[in-house]
Amino acid sequence: MSNGEPNNPYGPPPGGPQPGYGYPGAGGPGHGPQPGQPGYGYPQGQAYGYPQAPPVQPYGYGGGPGYGGQPPYAHWGLRVGGTLIDGLIFLVPYAIMLVGVTQDLPVLAIIGFLVFAGIGIWQLIREGRTGQTVGKSAVGIRLVSETTGQPLGVGMAFVRRIAHFIDGVACYIGWLWPLWDAKKQTFADKICSTLVIRSN
Repeated sequence: MSNGEPNNPYGPPPGGPQPGYGYPGAGGPGHGPQPGQPGYGYPQGQAYGYPQAPPVQPYGYGGGPGYGGQPPYAHWGLRVGGTLIDGLIFLVPYAIMLVGVTQDLPVLAIIGFLVFAGIGIWQLIREGRTGQTVGKSAVGIRLVSETTGQPLGVGMAFVRRIAHFIDGVACYIGWLWPLWDAKKQTFADKICSTLVIRSN
């Protein structure tokens, strides 16, 4: 018998090559593993020709999801410096108000009070929106949420100021707490889940 005859045991089988006949997946498209499929030299689930990129983890400030490392906490000296600068801003309107009260000058007292209150409201709004009062900006620190790392908003900044009352209880120990606390927090910071960090 010659090659190509129907009963030739050495010729190709009827219908062309079959899978396993000399190479895997023969028989044309759809008859075996194709490029990029499992079994074609690549691990299952991996893109054809490219390694799979590792997942990217977000960065956060707090201990919750997305926490990516320790933020640069502001030490106690910087916090005190920022508070003193903020206090000096209130000194002039307070002095005007005091003179008006002691000298029986009601108009002067009212002017001093309005300026004093206006500065306080402006500082609160500034801190809630940017994380910085004038004093905090001067010394390079910022107030942020422990969870998000973002400014608190005016409402929570106001709540935190009220919570500072707790810092004054028991000989003002809360104000000194950042000296030894791992996160440099006062009691008000712990209650409101806030951090004071270095901004530069």
